[in-house]
Amino acid sequence: MKERPILFSGPMVRAILEGRKTQTRRVAIPKRSYVDFIGGGPKDGPDWNDPACWGFEDPNTGFWWALRGDEQCNQLPYPHGNPGDRLWVRETWKPRTSHSCSLDTCDCSDIWVDYQAAGDGVYFAEREIDEEWTMPDAAIKGRWVPSIHMPRWASRITLEITAVRAERLQSISWEDAIAEGIRDPRRAARRVDPVEGCVAQFRQLWDGLNAARGHGWDANPWVWVVEFRRIES
Repeated sequence: MKERPILFSGPMVRAILEGRKTQTRRVAIPKRSYVDFIGGGPKDGPDWNDPACWGFEDPNTGFWWALRGDEQCNQLPYPHGNPGDRLWVRETWKPRTSHSCSLDTCDCSDIWVDYQAAGDGVYFAEREIDEEWTMPDAAIKGRWVPSIHMPRWASRITLEITAVRAERLQSISWEDAIAEGIRDPRRAARRVDPVEGCVAQFRQLWDGLNAARGHGWDANPWVWVVEFRRIES
């Protein structure tokens, strides 16, 4: 079993805490090396750049070759892990010294962490904190610290991967959109078509995070679909 960090926005953290989010989609971006994402079909065909297969370019012929075994494409290792692996969530946070004594000045090293998304803060004893960790400048100034700077010990959410697959973004079903954290419109006071309502909301959410990077809904990129369950501490 391996553990990897994963970033979530505030609304998605709340959805996980409320038990509404059990899937996440991440753009499948090829790494520029001798191995690239490639399918077994012709160039620019429907299977071109399928991240579920991998291959290489022959420098002598200039041709792309898909590596296969038993007539099946070999699986590219999923960058976010395999079923059974764990993801620890990074979110926007604010650490501060937790004073456990009544003196005006002390050398207390315990830390209290507030989380911007939702929920109560969490107390961490000195023994739980990495020795090399130092208080971020933003926290010293009383500001929120970006999620990318959250260390493992400060994470309050751990997820276990239950399934991983690759698909086109627009292949998402309305049930999957709900699993992404979109609220079920069938439970709303005003009746909404679940397909149009859920997928449209997911599209808006996705574009808000990815369109500016060139991976918007209309681009229909290949994505990794990671299904997970929350591990209760």
